[in-house]
Amino acid sequence: MPLFAPLTNQVRPYAWGSVTAIPALTGAAPTGGPQAELWLGAHPSAPSLLDDGNGPRPLDRLIAGAPEEYLGAATVRRFGPRLPFLFKVLAAERALSLQVHPTRAQAEAGFAAEEALGVPPDAPERVYKDRGHKPELLCALGDFEALCGFRPTAATAALLDRLAVPALAGWASALRARPAAEVLPALLRQALGDGGEDGTGDPGRAAVLEEVTAALDRVAASGDPHAAACAAYARAARDYPGDPGLLAALLLNHVRLRAGQALHLDAGVPHAYLRGLGVELMANSDNVLRCGLTAKHIDVPGLLAVTAFEAAEPAVLTAAPTADGDPSEACFPSLAAEFRLSRLRLADTGVRIDRADAPQILLCTAGEARLSAPDGPSLRLARGGSAYLPPTTLPVRLDGAGAELHRATVG
Repeated sequence: MPLFAPLTNQVRPYAWGSVTAIPALTGAAPTGGPQAELWLGAHPSAPSLLDDGNGPRPLDRLIAGAPEEYLGAATVRRFGPRLPFLFKVLAAERALSLQVHPTRAQAEAGFAAEEALGVPPDAPERVYKDRGHKPELLCALGDFEALCGFRPTAATAALLDRLAVPALAGWASALRARPAAEVLPALLRQALGDGGEDGTGDPGRAAVLEEVTAALDRVAASGDPHAAACAAYARAARDYPGDPGLLAALLLNHVRLRAGQALHLDAGVPHAYLRGLGVELMANSDNVLRCGLTAKHIDVPGLLAVTAFEAAEPAVLTAAPTADGDPSEACFPSLAAEFRLSRLRLADTGVRIDRADAPQILLCTAGEARLSAPDGPSLRLARGGSAYLPPTTLPVRLDGAGAELHRATVG
């Protein structure tokens, strides 16, 4: 394995994706269809191809054949012979599903239970695809909208008052009268239906959703403090007409990020990305419990069991200078062991890349950069280009005045 090698990455054409955003980043011609995610890493369903001079080969197979060479002994001891993170470019034109991720303990228990029941891995009702947890960090590359965590209950009650939908008046009263940990599970269960009279097939539910959507449009046009959030919920309602996840979404914080701002999503936090382009870094797991804005399976009891019913304003993160004081690099805070995300902005002097104990992926998001080794090879990274760097004690330089890169490595 050389000191660095270019990656060819696969695009996932999910229906909610933008037709143009990823092609604009990478310089590829649009296909005419949605391009939702660009995957950088070794996930077995869409591994990057790495060209080490012997032709492009799937990164997951290369790692399986020589794990310590590609990951380093420390990473293999910690996480086993697999890349512990998945790096993505995410381009949302429509809302993604509302979802929650389990803790590691919940994932291990859920996976074991479904295995014991013999639920096929590809069954639509299968929830736990592996034993891992899935913390993730999303950094906006431009204006970005999301839903993140339960809004403080008094603020949600005020929003519902403003909507003035009679069917939700009891929600507002309950939010004011009962603690968040008690009222939020009850409202989420009622929003999604539990198979009883409040089930999602109830004809009365469709009428309520229509009335809520009309109220959202009215408030969105009013210009009052709730207008931006209501406009976002209204767009989600049109993305998924008749989906009861709209009622669950009303309980969540609406967040608008500017370029360079980030969100960290830990286990138990309900969230959904709505619009925009960003880079996303996560633990390499597929465990997702959905709670609306989707045609996929929703396990309401399982969802309630893993959701953290805590109400708070979301923390919007910015990158902070690294401990070594290098002004070129700033790191986004995260407690995840599997990953760390930082941003490099290159000046005339360039930077030295050091991480002798862990693999890393570099993605150029602006300008043009050049990787080089003393008396060795070099690699040009145009905007949208990426490279894999295995652990090494040898120096690697990164140059390109004005270039911006995002760097994914182990936490």
